[in-house]
Amino acid sequence: MEDLRPSGPGIAALLPPGLHAIYQECRRLYSDQPNPLQVTAIVKYWLGGPDPLDYISMYRNPGSPTHDVPEHWHYVSFGLSDLYGDNRVHEFTGIEGPSGFGFELTFRLRRETGETAPPTWPAELMQGLARYVFQSENTLCSGDHVSWHSPLDNSESRIQHMLLTEDPQLQPVRTPFGTVAFLQIVGVCTEELQAAQQWNGQGILELLRTVQVAGGSWLITDMRRGETIFESDPHLQERVDKGIASDGSNLSGVSAKCAWVDLSRPPEDEEDSRSIYLEMQPRRLSDKDTEQIREVLRRGLELNTKPILPPISSQKPQQQNGMNHDRAQARKDSLESESSAATVPHELIRTRQLESVHLKFNQESGTLIPLSLRGRLLHGRHFTYKSITGDTAITFVSTGVEGAFATEEHPYAAHGPWLQILLNEEFVERMLEDLEDLATPEEVKLPKEYSWPEKKLKITILPESAFDSPLQ
Repeated sequence: MEDLRPSGPGIAALLPPGLHAIYQECRRLYSDQPNPLQVTAIVKYWLGGPDPLDYISMYRNPGSPTHDVPEHWHYVSFGLSDLYGDNRVHEFTGIEGPSGFGFELTFRLRRETGETAPPTWPAELMQGLARYVFQSENTLCSGDHVSWHSPLDNSESRIQHMLLTEDPQLQPVRTPFGTVAFLQIVGVCTEELQAAQQWNGQGILELLRTVQVAGGSWLITDMRRGETIFESDPHLQERVDKGIASDGSNLSGVSAKCAWVDLSRPPEDEEDSRSIYLEMQPRRLSDKDTEQIREVLRRGLELNTKPILPPISSQKPQQQNGMNHDRAQARKDSLESESSAATVPHELIRTRQLESVHLKFNQESGTLIPLSLRGRLLHGRHFTYKSITGDTAITFVSTGVEGAFATEEHPYAAHGPWLQILLNEEFVERMLEDLEDLATPEEVKLPKEYSWPEKKLKITILPESAFDSPLQ
């Protein structure tokens, strides 16, 4: 539940240090608006309330006529960084590292003619994104995309997803509790999101900046926009296609609805299949596996480096506290588990070579398989599906990736619940042909099975309802 109120005069002197530092950066930009309208969480998150953001300030930005930037509303969050420094929300780790998650969210919404007060729906959108960050403890970075699958303002708009970029005006600040950057939410159409997935978010952001109706240089979201950038300028699709061909995709993994089954020992009869299926279900990811998978994703976003998977060892990856990484290290493992997998010493979990595997994905995750093959593996990289329930992960690996426990001799290998599948270029090309109908998912009747018997590999695309069942 939220309360709408202006911040009172003279309140800055009473603000906690982290809050004051962000407030001062806003004052630098909006010296004429010392008391902006705010959406305030009535019950603070640290008192058991549902909303992680304590405040969202809303400013009226005049734009920049000389740069063709229209007047708009500018929203700024307070709460993803450490506002208080007393461990009530975030653990204080020192002034040299990130404050809290190391960033706050912003959003720029085009002001409609005659509009005298900012709409408040962006505040709930920002709260929703903040809830994801707090629940998953995954940080967000410039170039990231967010699949929302619904008009951001609950209207009939085509703007149904988000990209993230650096705010063009607010500068990173150093607070007594660490550094804070400002990540701006940019509303995009489905076709633009898909292009970001197939190529990279930064490339699509640059294209959006060149199209005035799509946001212009400050990437202002216009919920009334009726055309994608590719409809406004068909030549932009050629730039994306060339980028994919030359660069591949820098999307190294996604959270997904997925599962895998070891088919090396098929059940003897139908009656006994349930017990064997349950026995072969991977256990939940341990803390160590989760850290290593995050390292996979983080390294996968580093361009112009040789793709390397982190080795399986008893040493934890070193924490990275700087803000200049393509993907910042999550503060800690968010998949705390009471299962036996979390209590087994990591070095005692044996890597198993599998003869035959069955992969299962929901439709959205399945449509990304051609992307992972064409944009990642054909460019000598890897791609990871990490289950949103935290109980399994699947990594496709090309022959050019070092450090994988899947090898050409044993292309299917599992370390606990983490499965790696090594695919050579010839097989990737064949899979792309066989999976071609996933490019038009609306025409695919589910469940849909793809099988390569000589490779002992099977992939099934399942309806959403299948993942609501323990035996998907």
